[in-house]
Amino acid sequence: MPTIQINGRSYRWPSAPVVVACVDGCEPAYVERAVAAGAMPFMAHMLARGADLRARCVVPSFTNPNNLSIVTGRPPAVHGIAGNFFLDPESGEEVMMNDPKFLRAPTLFPAFQRAGAAIAIVTAKDKLRRLLGHGLTFGADGAVCFSSEKADQTSLVENGIEGVLALVGLPVPDVYSAGLSEFVFAAGTALLARRRPDLMFLSTTDYVQHKHAPGTAEANAFYGMIDGYLARLDGLGAVLVLTADHGMNAKHGVDGRPNVIYLQDRLDAWLGAGRLRVICPITDPYVVHHGALGSFVTVYLRDGVDQGDVLSRVGALDGVEDALPRAAACARFELPEDRVGDLVVVARRDWVIGTSADRHDLSGLEAPLRSHGGVSEQTVPLLVNRSVIGLAGRELRNFDAFDIALNHVSAASAAAE
Repeated sequence: MPTIQINGRSYRWPSAPVVVACVDGCEPAYVERAVAAGAMPFMAHMLARGADLRARCVVPSFTNPNNLSIVTGRPPAVHGIAGNFFLDPESGEEVMMNDPKFLRAPTLFPAFQRAGAAIAIVTAKDKLRRLLGHGLTFGADGAVCFSSEKADQTSLVENGIEGVLALVGLPVPDVYSAGLSEFVFAAGTALLARRRPDLMFLSTTDYVQHKHAPGTAEANAFYGMIDGYLARLDGLGAVLVLTADHGMNAKHGVDGRPNVIYLQDRLDAWLGAGRLRVICPITDPYVVHHGALGSFVTVYLRDGVDQGDVLSRVGALDGVEDALPRAAACARFELPEDRVGDLVVVARRDWVIGTSADRHDLSGLEAPLRSHGGVSEQTVPLLVNRSVIGLAGRELRNFDAFDIALNHVSAASAAAE
């Protein structure tokens, strides 16, 4: 069978269906505590026979850059998606980075499809669907790519499938619900049973993780739900790799009030309005559970602003972990320089950074703020249902998921299944 070369990496042809699941916001403690509580019996069995690894995600530890890293096998410096949201230098407008025109490297999927592989992609929110499915051929015999959010609106031309609700046996879930993620796993299980794709990518939402800490009853119930679907996918013969786009941490004080640096307000007070522009790359259409507050922002300077002075002032703020000039930040975090501001500011583990207080609506927060974006959310699980080989001494990234599934699963382990 062919070996696929893509983005400077080589991938063997799958010997069994490969399912990579990106569980949004999955701090490793979620799985650890759910297993300890007996809520994930299959996962306990899976880890005993497979691989329980840790990896680093991409910083900024947000959804879009990490999902695209996982499916391209490369960091944002290569694929170009540096956040959920950025300042487009061509238009000067703040825009969502969910249009395929911003993607600078192909995903693994089109190359595998051209070589004859069947591809299936299910994502929770429709914001990711076009990026994940870019370059694929759809139609009656083509790839499948759809979102839980719009599962009732699929077509052969756009998604490669019709009748998703009948296939899955669930209604369209609310976008702010655990059901949005459950639909992803239910759809993936149904697709594996009916169509048996060679490569499948499942991507959930972090609604639960934004509201509930590891080990809580709600979190354990959510991971128990996932556990049931993982058991079914495993029973259907899949090579399973579970990872995450980022972790999740509490971003509030003991009184439950958010620890927020409103950086645009601070900078305007110091230097005068209009001298700098703060961009929050966490911003997307679904901000009820985090108020567009994350732990990573970029700052664009107007002409004449002293960069060194701004770095010094911002770096001294309580709650700031790092304030870096563009070149240093992009080298450290493997980001494309033309899609990052003049400065990058990263918050400490329990802090977030916003623009101006009047631009962040926190009225929808039903629980003390939990969010992500910084280095403190960079450690994620990398769990495999088969034993792996050839990884000793290697520093793993979440975007090694397909490499591990296709190149490093033990042949003896696969044969024993």
